[in-house]
Amino acid sequence: MIYDLQGQAGMSPVVGMLYSAVKENSNRLMSITDGMSQEEVDYKGPDHKSNSTAQLLRHITYVDLNWVYRIKEQPLPKSLSEQYGPMIDENNRLPMVEGMSLSSLMYNYEQVLNMLEAVCMQLTDADLDKVVNFGHDIQKSNNTMGDMAYG
Repeated sequence: MIYDLQGQAGMSPVVGMLYSAVKENSNRLMSITDGMSQEEVDYKGPDHKSNSTAQLLRHITYVDLNWVYRIKEQPLPKSLSEQYGPMIDENNRLPMVEGMSLSSLMYNYEQVLNMLEAVCMQLTDADLDKVVNFGHDIQKSNNTMGDMAYG
C-alpha cells in the first residue's frame, strides 16, 4: 500500500506528508534489501569500485541523522558522528563498510527513523520554511526543513 500523500497521524499536515514520504521510501528500501546475503550487502560491483549496499545504507542513515539534528537546531553529538559517520572519507567517497550485517545496518537506520519521527511530531508546517545549514566541510548549502524528504 502506498502512503506517500496520506500524512502521518499526530503531525501537522505538510510535515506529516513529508514524513510519510520518507517512511514510504524506507519501507521500499527494507523490502528491496530483505533477504540479501552478506556477500550481496558487501558487493562493490564487478570492478570493486562501486558503492556497496552497506555503504549506501550507512550513508542514508547518516544523512537522516544529520537532518534530525538540523531540525533540532543542535550540533550532531560527536559520539553519534563517530558511530554513524563520516559523511565521506579523505578521498571524497563514501566510507568503506565491510562485514556489517544487514540486520545491524537496518537496525541503525530504523533507530534514526524513530528519532526523525519524534522530532517531526514537534514541527509545525510553518517550521518547514526555516533555513537550516546542510552539508559537510566540502559541501555547504542552505536548505529549508521542507527539503528533508528529498535529501
